[in-house]
Amino acid sequence: MKTHFPAWSSDIEVGIPEIDAQHRELFELAASFRGNGNQIRVMKSLVMLCDYAKVHLREEEDMLARIGYPEIEAHRSAHGEFRRMLRQLLEDARGLSLDQIADRVEALINGWFYNHIMHVDRDYVPMVIADKKYRSERLDACRTNLAAPAKRDDTGSPD
Repeated sequence: MKTHFPAWSSDIEVGIPEIDAQHRELFELAASFRGNGNQIRVMKSLVMLCDYAKVHLREEEDMLARIGYPEIEAHRSAHGEFRRMLRQLLEDARGLSLDQIADRVEALINGWFYNHIMHVDRDYVPMVIADKKYRSERLDACRTNLAAPAKRDDTGSPD
């Protein structure tokens, strides 16, 4: 019997927009492994997933370091385990069927990563939201977005 893993939903959101967007992207990338495909497309998607996961983990760890999160080493250790699992999946992928790769990706993202968000990431959220540096960075980002001119298409109207 196939194990059922949770899919992305707003229940997984931690309340930090950048982190939530990255988490959602990882779930969407994982979902792309199901359905029609060939070995080359699947391998490219797997490399893309691994690269995006590395970026997310690095950015999350950088954010935790900036706010002086006291449990950062334990968090980095958990991320290290996830990185190890991703490397193992990449190594194993050439010998797996497309369905087996999809199953392993689903178990990793919708299983391990989901549990990490729900039980580990949620621990840092109050400290990040309360942090003045984080709030200042968010305000600066909003100001930058508001100050940027709207892109226009050939007709002169905004995107």
